[in-house]
Amino acid sequence: VQLQASGGGLVQAGGSLRLSCATSGLTLSRYAMGWFRQPPGKEREFVAAISVSGGDEYYEDSVKGRFTISRDNAKNTVYLQMNSLKPEDTGVYYCAARYRVVLFESTGHDFWGQGTQVTVSS
Repeated sequence: VQLQASGGGLVQAGGSLRLSCATSGLTLSRYAMGWFRQPPGKEREFVAAISVSGGDEYYEDSVKGRFTISRDNAKNTVYLQMNSLKPEDTGVYYCAARYRVVLFESTGHDFWGQGTQVTVSS
């Protein structure tokens, strides 16, 4: 199983990025998916999650209204559209998969991607 996160980069405050998490070796339609981030010098934290069906989305309070998580099971890919980026959004972003169940904590996920760096300059 592999989760490949991509799409990070350097962007000015107010800008946008779209992260992708390409999966292989698993049946994505059976997994709830999440995005987490690790700011510099801090612990990994929850950002967003989406249910198996895609019908339910969950967001950390600071990203509500700015970030949108989505999934395309046919393409085996999960996305995180990030708009109105702020310097405090800076960090390494990871995607994670959990069989059937949405998790808001880092622990308990079945698989993790390698992370993609997002840097937002002021």
